[in-house]
This record gives sequence, structure tokens and C-alpha cells, in this order.
Amino acid sequence: MTDQHRWDCIAANGNKTIKTPNLDRLSARGANFTHAFVSSPVCVPSRISFFTGRYAHSHKNRVNYTPLDRNEVLMQARFKEAGYRTAAVGKLHYYPPNKEEAFRTGFETAELHDGSSITDLWSDYVKWMRQNNPELKPYYRATAKDVAPGKNPFRSVLDLKYTDTAWTGERSRAVLTELVKQEQPFFFYVSFWKPHSPYEVAAPYDSMYDGVEIPIPATVSLEAVKDLPMPVQKLAMRHGGPKLDPERLKWAYRSYYATISHVDHEIGLLLDALEVSGKAANTLVVFSSDHGDQLFEHAITDKNCFFDPSVRVPFMVSLPGCIKSATYDHLIETVDLLPTLLEFTGIPEPREVEGRSFAPLIADMGRDYEPHAEVFSENIIPEVITGGKMDMPFEKGVGVGGIRHPDAKMVRTERWKYCYYPAGYAELYDLKNDPLETKNLAGQTDMREVEYDLRTRLLNWLINSEETDQIQNRWMLREKK
Repeated sequence: MTDQHRWDCIAANGNKTIKTPNLDRLSARGANFTHAFVSSPVCVPSRISFFTGRYAHSHKNRVNYTPLDRNEVLMQARFKEAGYRTAAVGKLHYYPPNKEEAFRTGFETAELHDGSSITDLWSDYVKWMRQNNPELKPYYRATAKDVAPGKNPFRSVLDLKYTDTAWTGERSRAVLTELVKQEQPFFFYVSFWKPHSPYEVAAPYDSMYDGVEIPIPATVSLEAVKDLPMPVQKLAMRHGGPKLDPERLKWAYRSYYATISHVDHEIGLLLDALEVSGKAANTLVVFSSDHGDQLFEHAITDKNCFFDPSVRVPFMVSLPGCIKSATYDHLIETVDLLPTLLEFTGIPEPREVEGRSFAPLIADMGRDYEPHAEVFSENIIPEVITGGKMDMPFEKGVGVGGIRHPDAKMVRTERWKYCYYPAGYAELYDLKNDPLETKNLAGQTDMREVEYDLRTRLLNWLINSEETDQIQNRWMLREKK
């Protein structure tokens, strides 16, 4: 898993500029989904949905740095119970962000680095840095001050070998070496912090895209921002609104691409290590990200909204000799991953899992696959309203900062996207005729039937997705054998 990685920033997904040879080879040997959507466009809720197969409104871990309901059972615990060794390296992003929580949720081995200064107390990477580079004084996200004019202003102060990307790659290979020595099967989660902002990137990757012209978003006017629903306006205005230095934005894009290329290199080394171990032929490999990055599209930085750059992620699944090598345009939800892995490994699927296995779509499983007619996402993150501050006073009936943002919902079909916010705000985009989501059609007279249909789908999703949480086992109908 990467963090904040747009679906279109992989060469195999049609990007002719970015260099991702190792993700490309993973794509070529397995199933590559072009329309995979996260259940929430923010780190922690999204990751917990990956690991539980449940939507955020069900597992209720809906804001970063909030504890998980202890009744929730995560992916690693399912595999551990089935006899698998379990390990994690990199950004786990649970709360509390320590090894005790990693072990409690089912990991037997964990080397953690959440990548934020507020979690450095528990970071194995930071401890390693202090031991191996004790003279280093600057923060590991700091950028160099001796950058020549016309060169990348985001060049990191660190040598490449000291970056958290290199550390995650090196430690993942070391842990893999130990896992493959055991006779037990293993479940191994490797999570890179990049390409998450800020955009610091170490040499030589800092110059990898020098002179490369990467298409960047057109400047968005303040008037265009004011046409967005109030919660999205607040999101766009939290850093001062649609103001940008075009030259610096170009370097931000180049650095974003460069950090992806660095991660790609480390993924390649890990795949090579798997091949050398002799376990590659019987190992199912998944690659995805917890959400995307707006990269200043719609004047928004980072994520937290329902535009495709935030909610649409890369998603690849490979198992030699079993999974068909193909590109799939089917709508996929990230809650679908857990039931898919359970089906491939023969582990019974618990009734509380809300995702739908796509194993029959990509392999011969002896049954038909029912495609999604729509996918869903939701967001409850009040810090985007308060400008990133952790002081988030909530007033009942009014919301946070006067905005009732904390229950935004999205439904997306092949053609339409509808986003609903409390207090009646809405967005409706015709993705067939407006793929960049620039014209909000919500409220137009000729769109009433479309809006009614999509609102009904949202309502049915909210009602039906939790039905097994509400019904006792003895009441549930069972198929006759």
C-alpha cells in the first residue's frame, strides 16, 4: 500500500510521463482495476475498511487518530486464526499508533512508521535514524536550503538511504526473508508513506523529472470555488483559497511523480526478493493506496472530498497461474478486498463483512460474479473545516465551525456521481460528458429523476449494509442444503 496515490499516476494506467516499471510488471501479470474506489477519502477510515471489509459508518473509525471499536476483527486476525504468520512494516495508522495496538489487532511482527511528527515517539524508523545517523539534526521531512535556481525546491536534506521510503523497503525485505523460512503461510502488509505530501524527495530522484512538462490543473477562480457546496468550499479555502505559484506547483507535481518512482523501485526489490525466495508462484500480491490526491484540482490540496482524484485508487491483484492477466473497468470497492482474499484462501467469510468478493471475476471459482451497479464513499473529518487544527468544537444541530459536514456521502455509477451533505448541499456530475467533474448539475429541473434515483441508492445502502449487524444469527434465513 502507498499513501495518497492517485490511480492515474502509474504508467500501466495510461500515464505516459511517470516511470513505474515494477508496478507495470505487476499489472501485466495480474488483474489491474481501473475503477477502484475507497470507502472513505482519508487515511484511517479507509485503511480500516480495507482491513475489515466494512464501511466506515459500520466500523465507526471515521476520523484520523481515533481508536477502533474493539469488537472489530481485522484482516490480519482472520489470517492469524487460520494459521498464517502475520507481519507489518511501515505506515499502519491505527490508534494508538504503537506496537501494542498492532499486536492486539493480529500482527505478530510489526515495524512501524506513521510518518507524522506527532507519532514519531512510536516510530521504528525514527529510532533507527537516531542510531544510524545521530548527527542528523533536521526533521526528516525538511528540504535543502542550497537548491540552485531552476532546480527542485523540494529536494530532501536526507541521503536516499535515510529516507523512510528506503527504510520501509529495506525492512520489508528483511522481514520477508524471515517469513519465507517458516513452513506456515504468511500475510505480510507493507505500507509506504509516500507519495503523501509534503513533497520532499531525495537525490537522485529529485532531478528525475527535471524539464518534464507535467499537465497541471488550470487556475480555479474564487467564483468557481463559491459554486461548490459549502463543505467543499471550506475544504478549498482552508489554506487561503485558490492561490498558487505555477512554478512551485510544477515542481510539486515533479516531486510527487519522483516519490512514486522511488516507491516503485523499492516495490521492485521486494518482488525480486519474493522471486528469489521461491515463494512467488504461490503468493497472492495486492497493490493499492488508501486514497488519492487532489494535487490542487478544484483548488483542493490533499484529499477529503469525493472528486475522482481523491476517491479513485490504483488496485492490482496477482497470483501466477490463477488470476487472469487483464485490465478490468468494473466498479470495485476497497471493502471487496477482504472477502476476495478469504475466498482465494478458502477461509469462511464472516457475516459482518460488507464487501463483495470479486474472485469469480478474475479467476475460475466455479460461480458467476455479480458486478457492482454503483459504489459508495463517505467522509466525516471535521479537521478539514477547522483549517487543520485539532481543536474541533462540535455544536449539536450546527456542526463544526458552523458546517454540518460530518456526514457526507457519495454514490457513483458508471455515468453519474452524486454527493449528499447535511443541510441540503449536493453535487451531481455527468461523468460521461464531464469526466473532470467541473459542472455541478444538482438542483437542475431536468436532473430531478437522476437525483432521486441516486439518493434512493444512498438510502438503501445505508439501510442494507448493516443488516447483519442488527439481526441475531437465529433470525437469519439459511439456505437449505
